[in-house]
Amino acid sequence: MTAPTSKLLEVVGLSKHFRVAQGPLARAKQVLHAVDGVSFEIARGEVLGLVGESGSGKSTIGRSILRLTEPTSGEIRFDGQDIMALRGGDLRRFRRHAQIIFQDPLASFNPRMTVEQLLAEPLETQGVLRGRGALRARGAELLGMVGLAPENLSRYPHAFSGGQRQRIAIARSLALRPDFIVADEPVSALDVSVQAQVVNLLHQLKRQLQLTMLFIGHDLAVVEYIADRIAVMYLGRIMEIAPARVLTSSPRHPYTKALLSAVPVPDPQAKRTRIVLAGELPSPIAPPSGCVFRTRCPYAAPECARDVPPLIEIEPGHLRACVRGDAVDAVEPIARRDEPRTDESHHPGGPS
Repeated sequence: MTAPTSKLLEVVGLSKHFRVAQGPLARAKQVLHAVDGVSFEIARGEVLGLVGESGSGKSTIGRSILRLTEPTSGEIRFDGQDIMALRGGDLRRFRRHAQIIFQDPLASFNPRMTVEQLLAEPLETQGVLRGRGALRARGAELLGMVGLAPENLSRYPHAFSGGQRQRIAIARSLALRPDFIVADEPVSALDVSVQAQVVNLLHQLKRQLQLTMLFIGHDLAVVEYIADRIAVMYLGRIMEIAPARVLTSSPRHPYTKALLSAVPVPDPQAKRTRIVLAGELPSPIAPPSGCVFRTRCPYAAPECARDVPPLIEIEPGHLRACVRGDAVDAVEPIARRDEPRTDESHHPGGPS
């Protein structure tokens, strides 16, 4: 890799379009705009949360960064290196530094491989470690890092609970000691109590290992806990980016406000007005012109249909894509809890 920079990851104008056929008899393929012109950066040791509805393009961004999905256009720079230019061995070496945790670990595991073999596979593929004894020792070390006993090395994935399988997936992602991890909705398929344990584990590992992470999710409460900053997506575009606590206490985009209005508040006395968006989510095959959110936005005006609003910094570190910002800001902010965000706000339980 090249000389280190304070920005570990920089994404500029990233787009991913798929050609799809609508219906079994359709002959002409249409273009699905999964991601359109997305730009952001992640500093070393930072966790950027990426939230939005299903189909907003969150997972596509994560996969595109790692080149598991080939982007249509844009720039991706990792530690100063142009990832889009990498081929063959260079791309394989890049993946020693950047790994992914999938939403469903069972679907990504070979059911015929033991945990020991699953943890050893990336080490052998990359030529980092060889020899049964050394690989087994590293496997035991990795299981210990995620709260599982070394005796589990000889077991198969189906023998574990969902939470335990996700811990194994996390251990596998750490095998090569990466600098950067894409966590692609790693807790969305788990029970709420288990979600808290796994998120706490990721939070702990992030601090211990100085990991940089893109944490993808749809639950703002979960993302807020682990993320330093949050980016909000809608229909392939970023609507707002801000420090986590700022975004959840003072949202400045109408879509973010609508998302936050649906988050449950533990205080029954807290006043909350639920914002219900009109209409249906447009198809990414035929996204609206201009601002993609305008067809459901309560502040939409004719100018919203003309140009795509750029992400503009409205306060230090707080960016918004909205040409109706003055109208949005004139509305009273959403009421929510005001307790400080601390590391003790969640308590990890035993392995699940």
